Amino acid sequence: MLGPNLFINYGEAVAVILFGIGFSNLLLQRNLIKKILGLNIMDTAIYLFLAEKGYIAGRIAPIVVDGVQEVEAYINPIPSGLVLTGIVVSVSVTAIMLSLTIRLYRRYHTLDLDEISLRLRKEELK
Repeated sequence: MLGPNLFINYGEAVAVILFGIGFSNLLLQRNLIKKILGLNIMDTAIYLFLAEKGYIAGRIAPIVVDGVQEVEAYINPIPSGLVLTGIVVSVSVTAIMLSLTIRLYRRYHTLDLDEISLRLRKEELK
């Protein structure tokens, strides 16, 4: 049964669903590119969740305008800063993962993780 809080907190519910989609994609896919996409979906879900938690209706960004300095007039800037930092880190990690995936493809001529693992074991036995 759906409670009234689900409709109020639909942003958080969407973030949880997105995280579940990304996590299941990360676990169930064998293709490395699809695994990277799953990880990016999980990252996006976390950013959405942080943005939803940091937003307060009726408040503005923490930039002093017209001399208003009361704390109650502004949102908390920490979740926004965390999201921006997370996006930068996520782009860097994705770039490294994609470059490693290209190297693996050039060496093993496949993106299937099981096939790469099998070929790696064969190389170790030689």
